[in-house]
Amino acid sequence: MTYGRDALQRKMTAYARAGWQGVLNAVFPPVCLLCSAETEQAGLVCAACFEHLVRVEKPFCVRCATPQPTVAYLNAQGECVRCEKAPPPWAAARAAFLYEGTARSLVLQLKYADRVEHTGFLADHLKRAGQDILQPNCWVVPVPSHWRRRLWRRYNQAALLAQNVARKAGLVCVPDMLYRAHATTRLSGFSRGARYQEMAQAIALRSHYKNTLRGQHVVLVDDLLTSGATASVCTHALLEGGAASVSVLVVALVPMQKEIDLDCPISETA
Repeated sequence: MTYGRDALQRKMTAYARAGWQGVLNAVFPPVCLLCSAETEQAGLVCAACFEHLVRVEKPFCVRCATPQPTVAYLNAQGECVRCEKAPPPWAAARAAFLYEGTARSLVLQLKYADRVEHTGFLADHLKRAGQDILQPNCWVVPVPSHWRRRLWRRYNQAALLAQNVARKAGLVCVPDMLYRAHATTRLSGFSRGARYQEMAQAIALRSHYKNTLRGQHVVLVDDLLTSGATASVCTHALLEGGAASVSVLVVALVPMQKEIDLDCPISETA
C-alpha cells in the first residue's frame, strides 16, 4: 500500500505524537480531572466520578432541554407544556448534563478554580449533546462576560467552551460577536422575573458583525442554562442583528427547583 507525501507525513506525525504521549503517560500517569484517581488517558474523569454525571437523555423538550418522564409530556413538535405556552426566543436548546454531582463540580472548578483543562472534556460532551444543531456552516458564539469579570477571572469560560466545540466540530467560532454593554449583578438567588429585569439591555451585538451575521445560523454556547434570561437577551441581540436562527448549547441544565446558589465560590462546594 502506497501513501502520498502528505498522507505519509500525517501518519508519521501521528506516530510521533503517540510515542511522546506514551512517554509522558509513563512519567506522569494520567489522572481523573476531579479526584486524581488514575485514568487510561489524560483529560477524563474516572469511572467513579463518571457515575455521578447525569446526562440529559431523551425524552427532553427540544426548546428548553428539560428532561420529561415520557414523550406523552411533549407536543407534536417535541415541546414541553411550558415552552408551548411561552416559547423562548431561541429555536432549540441542548444540554449535556443536569447541574448536579460531577457536572456541577466540573463547572464550578472551571469558573472559580482556574481549571481550564476541564474545557476539553466538557466540549466533547457538548458536541455529543448538540450534534443535531451543530450543522455545517453554522457559527458558534459564546455568551459574553463583562471586561471587569474577565479581568478578575482572566478568561471567559463560555468562550473557552465555544472555541473547543467549534474546533472539534469543524465550525467557525466568533468569540467577540456579543459584548456586555454594562456589568450585571450575579444572578444567584434572583427570582426568574428579577433575572430578566437585571439582564435587560445588558448584552449587545458588535456593530461590525451586522452585515456578516445576516442569514447565519448561530449556536450560542454557555456553561449553564437556568432561567433563560441571559440566553434570551443574547438571542434577541443576534436575531435583531440579522441571524436566521439561534440555538442554545450548554454544559448543564439547572432544574427549576434548583435555580439557587449557582455562583457560589468553589470553596463552598469542596
